[in-house]
Amino acid sequence: MSTLLHIDSSVRAATNPNPDHDSISKNVARRFIDTWKQNRPEDEYIYRDVGVNPPAFITQDWIGAVFTPEQDRTPAQQETLALSDTLIAEVSAADVIVISSPMYNYGMPAQLKAWFDQIVRIGKTFDFDLERGDFPLQPLLSGKTLIIVTSSGEFGFEKGGIREESGHLVPHLRTLSKYLGVDTIYEVTAEYQEFGDERHRVSVANAKARAESLASELSLSAPALSSRNEVTDA
Repeated sequence: MSTLLHIDSSVRAATNPNPDHDSISKNVARRFIDTWKQNRPEDEYIYRDVGVNPPAFITQDWIGAVFTPEQDRTPAQQETLALSDTLIAEVSAADVIVISSPMYNYGMPAQLKAWFDQIVRIGKTFDFDLERGDFPLQPLLSGKTLIIVTSSGEFGFEKGGIREESGHLVPHLRTLSKYLGVDTIYEVTAEYQEFGDERHRVSVANAKARAESLASELSLSAPALSSRNEVTDA
């Protein structure tokens, strides 16, 4: 049995009275999840919509609690870190992580960044040792597969695309993914939303089809997922 962690981050709902306002990233991710569940109904499924229910931003008190030895933390400090502990436990338990995110101002939503800030934590998801020289941080988790589902109003943010230098969403997710324990990454992208033309309709349809086919492929090979060690761009 595998554990699937699903994180949505759009502030929009998946279904709205006006379908034009439906979240594209959530609906594409839902196609992946529904297909996975059909193939592997026994798997554990953990879901968080951080777009609608955002985690708290970290504070000075949060940082102080993190750097206080666990045995010396006050009840208030333990409470400050309670959400972080829960989110880290969910990531640690996951074999497959699905993160769906719209591109807001060329990067990730603040709510999704807040989720990462609660999780990327010394002694929990990484350690620090100056004996490593210029690269003292080392992730503590490994063996996980990440599916990144994104949507954008413009297009051409991929490597070699006409807006490559403006696309900070996927590069940021890739950089932070190592602290989730990710070894293998797949991307599903829908573009052209602001244009509202045939290119957009085709892009969304292709993204949903890719999400479904990718879920079928990975769910059938799920027992082997944790043994993959190389990041891919399949």
